[in-house]
Amino acid sequence: MLIRVHATARTLTSTIIHSNHSPNSHHQWRFLHHKHSPQTTHNPHHPSNLTNRSPLEYQSILKTFIARRAIQPGRQLHAHLCVKGFGYDTILGTKLVDLYCSCNHLSNAHQLFDKIPKRNVFLWNVLIRGYAWNGPYNNAVSLYYNMIDHGVVPDNFTFPFVLKACSNLSAIDVGRDVHEHVARTGWETDVFVGAALIDMYAKCGDVGSARQVFDKIVERDVVMWNSMLAAYAQNGRADECLVLCGDMALCKMRPTVATLVTAISSAADMAALPQGRELHAYSWRQGFEVQDKVKTALVDMYAKSGSVKVARNLFNMLMEKRVVSWNAMITGYAMHGYAMEALALFNKMTCETQPDHITFVGVLSACNHGGLLNKGKELFDLMIREYKITPTVQHYSSMVDLIGHYGRLEEAYDMIKNMTIRPDSGIWGALLNSCKIHGNVELGELALEKLIELEPDEAGNYVIMSNIYAQAGKWEGVTKIRELMTNKKLKKEVACSWIEVNNKVHAFLSGDTSHPMCDAIDDELKRIEKLMVEAGYVPNIAPVFHDVDDDEKMKMVCRHSERLAIAFGIISTPPKSKLLITKNLRVCEDCHVAIKFISKITEREIVFRDVNRYHHFKDGVCSCGDYW
Repeated sequence: MLIRVHATARTLTSTIIHSNHSPNSHHQWRFLHHKHSPQTTHNPHHPSNLTNRSPLEYQSILKTFIARRAIQPGRQLHAHLCVKGFGYDTILGTKLVDLYCSCNHLSNAHQLFDKIPKRNVFLWNVLIRGYAWNGPYNNAVSLYYNMIDHGVVPDNFTFPFVLKACSNLSAIDVGRDVHEHVARTGWETDVFVGAALIDMYAKCGDVGSARQVFDKIVERDVVMWNSMLAAYAQNGRADECLVLCGDMALCKMRPTVATLVTAISSAADMAALPQGRELHAYSWRQGFEVQDKVKTALVDMYAKSGSVKVARNLFNMLMEKRVVSWNAMITGYAMHGYAMEALALFNKMTCETQPDHITFVGVLSACNHGGLLNKGKELFDLMIREYKITPTVQHYSSMVDLIGHYGRLEEAYDMIKNMTIRPDSGIWGALLNSCKIHGNVELGELALEKLIELEPDEAGNYVIMSNIYAQAGKWEGVTKIRELMTNKKLKKEVACSWIEVNNKVHAFLSGDTSHPMCDAIDDELKRIEKLMVEAGYVPNIAPVFHDVDDDEKMKMVCRHSERLAIAFGIISTPPKSKLLITKNLRVCEDCHVAIKFISKITEREIVFRDVNRYHHFKDGVCSCGDYW
């Protein structure tokens, strides 16, 4: 065996420059001269001159290989070190394990690790980090517990690595166990360990525990603040993210690009245009106007907040348009129903860069919101055939919704049956909604059955099916659904609309009488309603399935949450100024008609964002073309 190792080492080291195993070998050894150069034998890094090096010099060479991820020369040097008797030296072995991990050769790294007799905390950390970054993540967790069993005490590098593995696994129970060990070893107030704990809890959905960790750390750096901001943002708590961002500014902590991107994205999620504008101005004052990542976040924010033209202007200003930048603008157009603009931008994008799966989510959504059935099918096929992108549930959801909207329900159902992945609730929900539009009871029942399997406590699905039964005059079905909801103790989600006036958010529920300006709002509603009727408006009470008379149904429709918000906006803002209304549910058919009348009567542009998309009402017309 020893003879074989010696022979292998001699062969490897003598051919290191000319090795064909790696296309980067010449680049990795570019400091060497050519074979026939008279200076070659004098080069201290030439393989033929590695015979009399000290361990410190070998460490330096390995450090270079790690930085360059030079796996093939690293293997050759590993063989040489085995010949020299340094192969299982703790320090050099750690460097070799690090090299293998950096090059994602985890099996080689682990094999060498197992052969090193003296394993210190640094060696354990290197391999744990390798698995935490590259997977399998369970191996990082197993190594962590093996490390403790071997009596090695974890440090402030070990904990972030293993917590990262817990985050990737969503293993909150293991994460809590690691947290207890952190507390026992006194590392709980370390900013790097704290940031890792916050990230782990956030990715496992426990924002409360993440905040407790954050509050315990007195000396917080920007990484810590960013971790907590991301925790709120990732878990749908955008308002708390923005509040914390304000606290960070009060602490005189200078933001980073990550800080601003997270905060701006939270403003986008809330469609909070005033806060988004403040962040825009703040980022410019802090000198981030040249940062394309910040500009891209602003593109997304303005698009989601109803200001598509501003978003496009910022997009045009980008020095380097990355895929994420194109996607933000295309998706922004899609949300507003600007299908032609989205498709034109997509065509421009394909001339400059390669679209990804998110790009196609955007353009298919644009086709869906624009009612472009043939174009949607063409792009779906193009995505698979030319770009070799495997469809995800998001792509299928857009297609099922688009096809179903056209009334081709059987075709939509066939697409679901032929999917290569399991349909999720979004896909079955799209089919159920299409069944409501076209009154298909049988297929609606099938869709509801699938939805009950996936999300049995989602009240909205039962409500849609109840509406399908009611439209078909099948009142026994309505009763059955109501009884089912009662037995499950499910309640329909309360409709809520909000508008921001003078930097304050005003929220309204349907029939709400709690606002301080309730009487003035009611008077304005009556005034507008009178003008609407004179202009030809007739309330549509068909979607109201409560057992009350028609007059009461008309009152219920006319006091929907979005109308209350619009009335408040009209009496609280200058004449003819634009209103931005947001609602947590889909706008109903009657309110959609009513807002068109209101936009013409009041000579206002009303931008309305519901759970599905944006509607731009102006001069009695909606941008959706009454297709939504």
